[in-house]
Amino acid sequence: MAPPGKEAENRRGGLCEEAGVMSGTTATVPKWHVTGDWFDTCRCDVPCPCTFAQRPTYGECDGVLAWHIRDGRYGDVSLDGLNVLMLASFVGNVWAGKHSEPYAAVFLDERADSSQREALQMIFGGQAGSWPAQFGAMFGAEMRGMEYAPVEVEVADDLSSWRAVVPGRVEASGDALDGPTTPEGTRVQSVNMPGSETGPGQVVTWGRARRNHADAFGFEWSRDGQSSKHIPFDWTGP
Repeated sequence: MAPPGKEAENRRGGLCEEAGVMSGTTATVPKWHVTGDWFDTCRCDVPCPCTFAQRPTYGECDGVLAWHIRDGRYGDVSLDGLNVLMLASFVGNVWAGKHSEPYAAVFLDERADSSQREALQMIFGGQAGSWPAQFGAMFGAEMRGMEYAPVEVEVADDLSSWRAVVPGRVEASGDALDGPTTPEGTRVQSVNMPGSETGPGQVVTWGRARRNHADAFGFEWSRDGQSSKHIPFDWTGP
């Protein structure tokens, strides 16, 4: 894995390989379950076409993806309250299998102890099965690196806003979308999305990015006002 504060060389492979965790099989993976919040900020116009399983607004996309685990257990290991953040980019339609140049880099919560770190690597690296394994196999990203860092994630209880920060490296925030005909206190939401980034059966809450900044692992951008969305996740494995 890339040591904290250092960036790894580009390489094809999953998060577990990048982190130096031995790839196992589902037979050696304990029962696990995690639920929580996911959101992104990206290059696309509102609403992001990728969640409709279409090509990105400008043909290519890059952005910040953040996960906050509200409740989680990997065997006997509690994952409650831990955060994960990813930077990613690609060209084309991921869902149609017509994409290229997929790259990613990951920040894992430095508060995690050794057992929690292994669990996060296994789950988000796709080695523990369930949706992360399915999506990871489809996306096929070349990992630019991974490091442990202070990953801060905040999601308002009423889904009015969300925010993620890796100090000095990444800042992503969004506000729930509204407009002249949106009833006060309600959210603009969609169900049964054909390209839900956290898997089927979840409700998408649409937003607009207040801040979308990254400068890490060769990813560099700073833009505001583009698409952002919140989707809960609920995964069980292996």
